[in-house]
Amino acid sequence: MTFLPGLAQPALPTTVVWDMAMTAYNFGHGHPMAPERMELTARLAQSLGLLDLAHVTVAAPDVAGDDELCTVHSPEFVAAVRRVSLNPDVPDLERGLGTEDDPAFAGMHEASARLAGGSLLAAGAILDGSAVRAVNFGGGMHHAARNRASGFCIYNDAALAIQKLLDGGVQRVAYIDVDAHHGDGTQSIFWDDPRVLTISLHETGLTLFPGTGFANEIGGPNAQGSAVNVALPSGTGDAGWLRAFHAVVPQLIGAFEPEVIVSQHGCDSHRLDPLTHLNISVDGQREAATAVGNLAARYCGNRWIATGGGGYNVISVVPRSWSHLIAVAAGRPVPLSTRVPEDWRQYVQDKYGAKYGVSAPELMGDDVDLWWRSWEVGFDPNDEVDRTVMATRKELFPLYGLDPWFD
Repeated sequence: MTFLPGLAQPALPTTVVWDMAMTAYNFGHGHPMAPERMELTARLAQSLGLLDLAHVTVAAPDVAGDDELCTVHSPEFVAAVRRVSLNPDVPDLERGLGTEDDPAFAGMHEASARLAGGSLLAAGAILDGSAVRAVNFGGGMHHAARNRASGFCIYNDAALAIQKLLDGGVQRVAYIDVDAHHGDGTQSIFWDDPRVLTISLHETGLTLFPGTGFANEIGGPNAQGSAVNVALPSGTGDAGWLRAFHAVVPQLIGAFEPEVIVSQHGCDSHRLDPLTHLNISVDGQREAATAVGNLAARYCGNRWIATGGGGYNVISVVPRSWSHLIAVAAGRPVPLSTRVPEDWRQYVQDKYGAKYGVSAPELMGDDVDLWWRSWEVGFDPNDEVDRTVMATRKELFPLYGLDPWFD
């Protein structure tokens, strides 16, 4: 494609993690976590010219080793995944393996460890300086905890990347999670680690799995203020979501002063997602990626690892949202008015038209108005989003010397 003049940012060395072998992460026919999400994203990004940019390197991930996985997971859990992977007919329900959400399948360990290897690759590229930014859209498995799989997630690749950064000498890492579901696994792994700030904006646990992520979850006794949760009401749209983001995230990132940002960009917040109840557009998701990238530029010398996550509208939403993520990370944002490349649309029609019964989208955006009210205009106690934001600000801001009413 041809990029419009004036939109490009500095050409920062960017690593994009991708290999078709990643689609082996496959829970089977009918499961929402369809592996074609990844294939279609890579193909759309290629059609848009994003993977051919001179400063973008596409890298295939290795399968993470047990020693690497055990930096955040217990040896007993990794051994259990290996057992179930070899014998899927014998589940380990206590560890979340072989459940309805996480069905056991042959090769589960290798497939999950390959996605984990992708985020480890990204962290390694940041540490060795071969990349300033990295994207693993096949990652973002944020529900996986130290000892248990959960919510379509076996190994927590984002947590592994964060731990690798810490072990590599990074002093402070901020994790920003914009998936519709609470990033409970990542939060739990770093619950009592003051070096990691976890921020999650998600649909309230009153109406959505995993039922956690409320404002009073602020970190362990040695890391008070290290966990930040904005539990947005069901039905929140672009204006409310972006107001909430800008009323909480930039202020706390500025106070925490991270050296690297790791983010999770599950796009199941979209209004067409079949599993959630938020009302966000692809335009809003792109804006969120842009905001995270701007924070990385301001506070982290641009150092940013972005992962994928949830997102279950396989044709219309996921490929566009994650292609925008790649474009923003690479400093070559794709205008929302850009037409979706015809070769990609034809491929979707030929290969998936009958399966999904929908046509490919025509434009890279949803043609919505992204206006939102800045928090500076004042708190509205009658607005449910504002009440949610204020609950979070009251819990966290004083711990950072910030005023919840005026900062």
